[in-house]
Amino acid sequence: MTDAVRAGVTLETSERDFAARYAEFAAQGTLYPSREGSPLLEFGVAGRVLYLFDRSGPYAAQPGPARLVVHGVVEDGGLHRLDGGEHQEQVQTLGVSGVEGRGRVLAVWRQGFVVQARLPLVLGSFTPLPDVQVGDWVAFRTMPPLHGFVPV
Repeated sequence: MTDAVRAGVTLETSERDFAARYAEFAAQGTLYPSREGSPLLEFGVAGRVLYLFDRSGPYAAQPGPARLVVHGVVEDGGLHRLDGGEHQEQVQTLGVSGVEGRGRVLAVWRQGFVVQARLPLVLGSFTPLPDVQVGDWVAFRTMPPLHGFVPV
């Protein structure tokens, strides 16, 4: 059991509520056909292919043009505010289902934030985050797996 679980920290109340809450930050891309029974969505977005753990059910996401809320959990120490310097959106995949990058913060709440890093990413944390505000530029790194939600 992790410290976050013991402390009762949660990032979502239900899949449906999470998808509805962050629907405005859904990424637009292409969803590729998947094997029957696979829990992974193959999502082409921002010049990358992301493998997302399907949180909306086996038949909610249909192949073709799609909007998905992409959610990840920031690694401990995996978020840093960028002061000064060149600000350019970046995202690259890490392993099968993680990302790291740089982007501008679009929204902030107690346990997370939304960052625009070539695609909008809803990022949460089970540990306290550095003080970031809307408009700040950050560098981030997520733990696998990324999750995909079909917006409601």
